[in-house]
Amino acid sequence: MICPACKSDALIVEYKNIELDYCPTCRGVWFDAGELELLLESAGLERYQSLLNKLNSDPEAVSSEKKRKCPICRRKMKKTYVDEKGKVLVDACHRGHGIWFDSGEVDHLLRSLAEKSAEKTAYRDVLAFVGEVFKSQ
Repeated sequence: MICPACKSDALIVEYKNIELDYCPTCRGVWFDAGELELLLESAGLERYQSLLNKLNSDPEAVSSEKKRKCPICRRKMKKTYVDEKGKVLVDACHRGHGIWFDSGEVDHLLRSLAEKSAEKTAYRDVLAFVGEVFKSQ
């Protein structure tokens, strides 16, 4: 896959049968349809899937960020917030092909969801993995 942010070649990173496309240049990550849900489920955070379900129904967020093209259909994606506080702005394919997270955004999303979780140990392995691979340095 070609990175929608910087046009570099992305690498495939696998975690618990979830194949993610990771750009080592800009440190962004592409989740194909259903992959973020699998990551949340593996972290014990599946009850937050309602956040993802609203991606298609929410209006486009106002942003000065350049719109990215979906690496699958090549159409411009929608800028939308994936968290409740409006801090994690992602690019979501209008056709449902996937979601693009810029560097550090996956880590930020998981940490914000984990803060609300009563079960702190359920997501520790996922956070360690995300911290190593996707965290902004």
